[in-house]
Formats: sequence, C-alpha cells, structure tokens
Amino acid sequence: MEYETLAVHAGLPEDPYGALGLPIYAVAAYGFKTLEEGAERFATGEGYVYARQKDPTSRALEERLRALEGADYAVAFASGQAATFAALLALLRQGDEVVAAKGLFGQTIGLFGQVLGLMGVRVRYVDPEPNRVREALSASTRAIFVETMANPALEVPDLEGLAALAEERGVALVVDNTFGAAGALCQPLRWGAHVVMQSLTKWASGHGSVLGGAVLSRETELWARYPQFLEKDPRGQVPWEALKGRCYPERVRTLGLSLLGMALSPFHAYLLFQGLETVALRVRRMSETARFLAEHLQGHPKVKALRYPGLPQDPSYERAKKYLSAFGPMLTLDLGSQEAGSRFLKAIPLPKAANLGDARTLLVHPWTTTHSRLSEEGRLQAGVTPGLVRVSVGLEGPEDLLGMFLEALEAV
Repeated sequence: MEYETLAVHAGLPEDPYGALGLPIYAVAAYGFKTLEEGAERFATGEGYVYARQKDPTSRALEERLRALEGADYAVAFASGQAATFAALLALLRQGDEVVAAKGLFGQTIGLFGQVLGLMGVRVRYVDPEPNRVREALSASTRAIFVETMANPALEVPDLEGLAALAEERGVALVVDNTFGAAGALCQPLRWGAHVVMQSLTKWASGHGSVLGGAVLSRETELWARYPQFLEKDPRGQVPWEALKGRCYPERVRTLGLSLLGMALSPFHAYLLFQGLETVALRVRRMSETARFLAEHLQGHPKVKALRYPGLPQDPSYERAKKYLSAFGPMLTLDLGSQEAGSRFLKAIPLPKAANLGDARTLLVHPWTTTHSRLSEEGRLQAGVTPGLVRVSVGLEGPEDLLGMFLEALEAV
C-alpha cells in the first residue's frame, strides 16, 4: 500500500463498540482472571500487564509506525532523546565503541559524551563517508550512528553504502530518522539500516504540542553476533535462541520502558497516532515551500551561504534525490555573523524556537541554542557557524513567507 493509505488505516484496533478511531486507555495496570493467565503474560510478554511496558494506545501507534517505516518491530518512547538512549543501550556495554557522524544534533552529542561516556563507551566522530567510517571501525565497534540528514548541516549520508559496510563488518547501522518525518521522506530500513530511532515530537506531531519518540528495527541475523543476545537472561533463556530477530526490540523495551520507565503517555500516543494521518500531506507542502524559498533566497547579497538539498548545486543534492521522496522542509541561511543573525531574527515576524516540524515556520540560532553547550570547535565541526539560522518551513503561504524573509534581510 502507499504511504498515505497506511497512514490512515495501519494500527487501528478492532473496537468492541465499533469506534472509528483510537481509544485512549488511560489506566496503569491490566488485570488477569487466573494465576495461570498472569504467569503466561509475564513469561511471554504477550498481552498487557502494566502501562509502563506497553498499553493498547501506544501499541496502536507502534503498529502504525512499523507500517510507515517498513519495520518489523517498533517501540514507542516518551521522547526522541529517550529513544536514542534506549536504542544504543540495548547494543552497548562497557568498553564498546560507536562510530558516529560528525555534525549530529547537539543533544545527541551531549548524550554520547555525558551519559555513554560515563558508562565506558567511546564515541569516534568521522565524516559519514563509507571509506572514512571503515577506517574508524575497530574490534570494539558495536554501532555506526548517522542521521538521515545532519542537523543542522543538512548533509545526507550514503545510507546504502554504510549499510553494506555494516553488514560486512557485523555491526549495527543505527539511523536517526527524525528528519525523515516518520518515513514520509525517508525509510532507512529499506536501504539496509538495522535500527531507526526518531523524535516524533517533530513532523509526526505536526503542531509542537506533544513529545514522543520511537525505536524501529528489522529482522536480521546480526543480533547473533552480540554477546548480550547469546548469554542467558535473568529468566534463564538465551534471547537469540528464544526470540530470534525479536530479541533486540524486546531488550529495547525491557531496558528503556520496564526498567528505566521512559514510557509514552497514552494521551500523547493518541495525538501522535492522529498526527501521522496527515504527515505526508504536510511534509509535501512544506517541502515545496522550502524549495521555493531556497530558489528565491540563494544569491541574495545578505546571505553568505544557503543550504537546501533540493538545489542542484547543493553538495547533498544527488543523495537527497536518491534517498528522499522530497527534498524536505529544512533549510539554513548563513548571514555571516552572530550580529547579523540577531538582527535578522529580531526583524522577522515568525516564531523563534528550538523545535522543528511544526505547522508554523520556526527559526533558531543553533550557535547560541541547540549547539551552545558544545565547544567552539565542536560547533564548527557540526556545521554550525555564528551566523547560521536554521529554518523549519511550515504551512504558511509561500509568497507571504518570502516577503517576511526579504524584509527581515533588509535589517541585516
């Protein structure tokens, strides 16, 4: 089925009352009639026991995401940051390494350094080119981590080439698909990625009103190469032997939800489930508007540099054309200095916020916000300069937005 069809039909449970939507199961615990039934649920993980682990509303969201991303398994979380942590925690142990792309989201870099670092995990940052990644791999590497599109550098990696390398070396390719808009723009699992995580707070929500995240994975023999899936778990079973490809998502669910409690509220799951129904339509319109703005703003005398993957001269154009269904709603303007960025943001009558994927166009100055906790060298390495403004294009009229941008640039 096409994406739009799945977006409105996938995951809808059969309701005993004939409800034509997703009910909100606002309860903490689920009962069972007999000792044997309770024992069976705890032993198999089937059915519902406690809402921290799963509930019918979140489960419906997981099923819809699974269909939209072309995944075999999905686990929903309270935020994208929680999803990133759980996705990697299930793969890593003390002494392991991650080879990560330069130019990641600032909070992802913070998670790697301030949390995984304390756990004895080393992260090496390289340009996400297969040859550079190959050089950085070692016997301790357990994951390659990239973004579908670098935030905010907007570089698109060679997903297919990295997936082939990951298969060859027996390590997991983990892709942050937040900029893939819940599969509406990109489906990395179809290009060979083993794991996808994402923030649903962005385009899946669509209105900046709810937090959420997800980890998705596909069937693979790769998990048989990870010691945590070959050793007996607390119940005495060997995960790979008992669960095969489901051993990874079950470990993600156990660690991230059951033990760490990073659970998504059923109310938020309900809102995200609804948001997914229109994400393809919204992203398509936003992408058209973003390209319109980029074409009209490139070469403007006040714009030192402009990045948009949909421009033929953009370094990521060919890869964006290969991996993305559209060129996306994100663009960046480098105005040359922090002062110029400040003048521009004061003059433009649009929201300034550290979010994206909203129905409204949002602007942010990464140097002083999302990447401000990184060193100056780290910010520059991530593609963030003092004059850079990140733009998440919304659903406003294209001509209206262009007029606002041109008028604000006069203040620079």
